[in-house]
Amino acid sequence: MPHINLLPWREEAQRLKQQQYFSLLTFLGLASFLVVFLISQVYQNQIDNQRSRNQFLANEIKVLDARIKEIEALEEKKKDLIQRMKLIDQLQTSRNVVTQILDEMVRIVPSGVYLIKLEKRDNELFITGKSESNNHLANMIREIQSSNLLQDAELQSITNNDANDKLLSDFKMSLKIKGLLDQEQLKGRG
Repeated sequence: MPHINLLPWREEAQRLKQQQYFSLLTFLGLASFLVVFLISQVYQNQIDNQRSRNQFLANEIKVLDARIKEIEALEEKKKDLIQRMKLIDQLQTSRNVVTQILDEMVRIVPSGVYLIKLEKRDNELFITGKSESNNHLANMIREIQSSNLLQDAELQSITNNDANDKLLSDFKMSLKIKGLLDQEQLKGRG
């Protein structure tokens, strides 16, 4: 007897093709997912490596910033020490200033001018004296201007009050001492 297949063979073939299609589709989906996953893992690995390098750089920058702050603090201390050394040097040079002033006075005071009072306040010198003529005082002021130690001579007054000393005029003069610090400068630097 002939074998008759009553089952619909076309439906069976279509079902097999459909099953192969879904199997192929599932395989391609899994393969695509695997490729996308692997690519994302490669990129994530690169991102993680870059983040670790960025973190390393950030840590090194913090270390260098701390060193820069140390250097700035040391520079500030250096400036302070240099300023103190200059102050000490100026104080050291001004220690013998009275002797230098008296030595300079011998050189700049011409004959005919007599000093009565010499007073030093900070870096200013106040002179009270007597003069035989105004020309002698003018010569003294010229000598002060050419001096290495004294400057800014200012004649405050010339008077002739004494009836006994008609030949002598009283004078008052102020001048400054070069390179000498006054008390305000000392307080500002201390």
